[in-house]
Amino acid sequence: MSVIAYLAGPVVGAVIGYLTNDLAIRMLFRPHKAKHVLGVHVPFTPGIIPKEKERIAQSIGQAVADNLMNQEVLEKTLLSDEMLAKIEQAIDEFVVTQSANDETVREFAGHYLGDGGVDTMRTQVADSVVKQITAKLEDTSLGQQIARMATEHVLEKTRNSLAGRLGAENVVALLTPPVERQLARHINEILHSNAHDMATRIIGQESDKLMNLKMSELTTGHDEQLAQIKSGLLSAYRSVIAEHLPRILRDLNIGAIIENRINDMDMTEAETVIMQVIKNELKAIVWLGALLGFVIGSVNTLL
Repeated sequence: MSVIAYLAGPVVGAVIGYLTNDLAIRMLFRPHKAKHVLGVHVPFTPGIIPKEKERIAQSIGQAVADNLMNQEVLEKTLLSDEMLAKIEQAIDEFVVTQSANDETVREFAGHYLGDGGVDTMRTQVADSVVKQITAKLEDTSLGQQIARMATEHVLEKTRNSLAGRLGAENVVALLTPPVERQLARHINEILHSNAHDMATRIIGQESDKLMNLKMSELTTGHDEQLAQIKSGLLSAYRSVIAEHLPRILRDLNIGAIIENRINDMDMTEAETVIMQVIKNELKAIVWLGALLGFVIGSVNTLL
C-alpha cells in the first residue's frame, strides 16, 4: 500500500471527527429560532440551548442561589475577618481623608444628595428628633421627677441651715408632699405648652451648627468618639448580616434575578457570553474529536 493509502483513513477519520464535533457544538446554539420548510418544522431547530433556554435559566438561577450564593456562603464571606478588616480600613481611610477636607458638612453631603436632598434629610432627621424629645418632655413623669429633685434640694438645704437646726426641717418635710404635687403639675403644664417649640428651637440651632461645621473639624481631635462610631458601625454591620441576611436573600431572590437576566438576553448575547467562558474548552473538544477520528482511522487501516 502506498503512503497515501495508509494516511487516507486516519486523515479522513480526523476530518470527520473534527467536523462532527464542531457541528455538534454549533448546534448547541444555532439556529437561534425554529426553521420551517413549506410549513414543516425542520428537525433540531432551534439549537439545544435556545430551545431549552427557560429551563436552563431556571436551573442556573436555582443552582447559584442554592450552592454559590446561599446564606451560609454569604454569611461566611461577609463576616470573615478579611471582610471586617477591609471595612475597618475603609472607615479609617475615610476619616484620614476628611481630616484634611475643609468642606462643610452641608457641602460634603451635597455631593451625594444635592442641595435639596440635604435640606430634606436635615428636615426629616430634625423632625424625628423633635418628635422624640417633645414626647419625653410632655411625659408627666418628667414633671414629677423635676419636682421631687427640687423639693429634695430645698429639704437638704434646710437641713444643713440654721433654720433646720431650729426645727424648720420638720415643717418643710411636712409641706413637701403637697408642694411637690403642685410643682409637678405646673412644670407639666409648662412643658406641655412649650415642649415642641423648645425642642424645635434647640434642634434647629444644633443642626445649623452641624451643617456649617467643617469636615476637618468634625473628624479631628475626636479620636475617642470616632473609635466608638467605628465600633458601632462594625457592630451594626455584623447585626444586619447575622440577623437580616435570610430576609434580605428572600426578598432579593437571587435565583429569580439570574433566571430573569438570562431569559432577557437574546441568543446572540447569550452565545457570546458562554463562548467567552468556555471557548478554549469547546475548541479542545473539537480537536479531541479530530484526534479520536485519526486514531480510529489508523486502527482501521492497520486492521
